Amino acid sequence: MSDRLFIFDTTLRDGEQVPGCQLNTVEKIQVAKALEGLGVDVIEAGFPVSSPGDFNSVVEISKAVTWPTICALTRAVENDIKVAAEALKYAKHGRIHTGIGTSDYHIKYKFNSTREEIIERAVSAVKYAKKFVEDVQFYAEDAGRTDNEYLARVIEAVIKAGATVVNIPDTTGYCLPDEFGRKIRFLKENVEGIDKVTIATHCHNDLGMATANTISGILNGARQAEVTINGIGERAGNTSLEEVAMIFKSHHDLNIETNINTQKIYGISRMVSSLMNMPVQPNKAIVGRNAFAHSSGIHQDGVLKNRESYEIIDPKDVGIDENSIVLTARSGRAALKHRLHILGVELDKEKLDKAYSDFLKLADRKKDINDDDILMLVGKDRSANARIAIDYLQVTSGIGMRPVASIGLNIAGEKFEAAASGNGPVDAAINAVKQIIHRKMTVQEFLIQAITKGSDDVGKVHITVSYEGVHYYGFSANTDIVAASVEAFIDAINKFIV
Repeated sequence: MSDRLFIFDTTLRDGEQVPGCQLNTVEKIQVAKALEGLGVDVIEAGFPVSSPGDFNSVVEISKAVTWPTICALTRAVENDIKVAAEALKYAKHGRIHTGIGTSDYHIKYKFNSTREEIIERAVSAVKYAKKFVEDVQFYAEDAGRTDNEYLARVIEAVIKAGATVVNIPDTTGYCLPDEFGRKIRFLKENVEGIDKVTIATHCHNDLGMATANTISGILNGARQAEVTINGIGERAGNTSLEEVAMIFKSHHDLNIETNINTQKIYGISRMVSSLMNMPVQPNKAIVGRNAFAHSSGIHQDGVLKNRESYEIIDPKDVGIDENSIVLTARSGRAALKHRLHILGVELDKEKLDKAYSDFLKLADRKKDINDDDILMLVGKDRSANARIAIDYLQVTSGIGMRPVASIGLNIAGEKFEAAASGNGPVDAAINAVKQIIHRKMTVQEFLIQAITKGSDDVGKVHITVSYEGVHYYGFSANTDIVAASVEAFIDAINKFIV
């Protein structure tokens, strides 16, 4: 009989902490429903005390989602816990996730405290959370760098206080896999009452070992894996949900099962990538563009003779249909709607008509339409009600001449026009925008990324604009890279001009 591994997804909490990847409540609900369909057991919906937006998201996700447990993060602070309990009042299954740092780094430098005081605060937090919900999870922040004997004391104390799940995070991604596995095994063997609770792993990827550490922890007794879609998260990211799910699906001999419907992995991967404006690297395991691509002649020959020669995963097992309908300028609304459905996007008739119109325009400019192209199209709807919109953009440039751009903007219904030159067509266009919008803002970062190969490709532009000491993030995609750059610049400006 196989052991059950619970999947705890923190895409909407830890994943959403990535700069420039913030979602609004409607988008969070969309992701939460997709996570429910995927089969995750626990959704960490946010950190309610951190902002009114996070509080509201936890409330609305609690209303929208039926069977998964909805979890809210707190510090070991009574007000945090009280606010989290209030946000969870509509959850069918609510969990408060409270905790405190346990490494000497945190105890000395973060809290200016002592080991005994930290245990007292941990116990007090769990007991207080227990007044609101039965399901209380405790995290020992920076457990990866906490010595095992002291960690065992903390964990034993919070179990006695009523914790139902104990989370052992490798917060800084420091541990080696065998080291992390031994830590979990030590707790299993030395903590009284550990058999009555679930041990969770929460591993970061600073040294590229998040998934390896998570698997090592599970093989040594952990039965909850804290993960994110596409491995997004603080700094270098978190353990990838798709990697953990497919490791245990591929290694039947480990006798560990999850509730994940793996055929929905690709669709939710692309949805999260699109909503968060965060491209999936081409060589990303499981969901990257090249995950099932073979360029070597030897590999191609082997795959053609027998797929398993070089593929340990059937692409269809993660939702990549090799025989999927190919979208072209001659495709109809039904084909587009079908592909969007596979990608986890449902549109009403009005939005589908708009998406189809944009799709036809794109299809006339591109030979091949891929999933990322489609998601970029429907993603543009999110900025449809922005205060500033482009009426027109015209750029003249060439060898031996200085680029000049003319632009027309619609700002809250009022029309403005300007022209400017620059060091290149993008610089000229942005200078033209600056002539209309007189603010002291500077471009801090400018990234252009092609989705696929080819001169007719859709280019994605990420831009960071600094205004009054705060960074604002803009994003756009277009087959015209100058247009995409200006759209991304205005997307950032819309976030600080009200």
